[in-house]
Amino acid sequence: MARDYKKEYATYHASLEQKKNRAKRNAARAKLAKAGRVSKGDGKEVDHKTALINGGGNSGGNLRVLDKKKNRGWRKGKSGYTP
Repeated sequence: MARDYKKEYATYHASLEQKKNRAKRNAARAKLAKAGRVSKGDGKEVDHKTALINGGGNSGGNLRVLDKKKNRGWRKGKSGYTP
């Protein structure tokens, strides 16, 4: 079954909370790009050590640069992970 992107946006991505979280993620990337730690097309992602939903912010101590594979695969092998 194909994903219904229009419905997904309407029910999840368009919510005010998700828009604010997306803005925080974009601000974190911009902050590290300005500092020269990441650049467009480098295959790196900005990771929040403490998730935004758990009160983590964009302070320098909460941000780290990881390669895409490591950032997206950190849950593998942990209980509750279902791909």
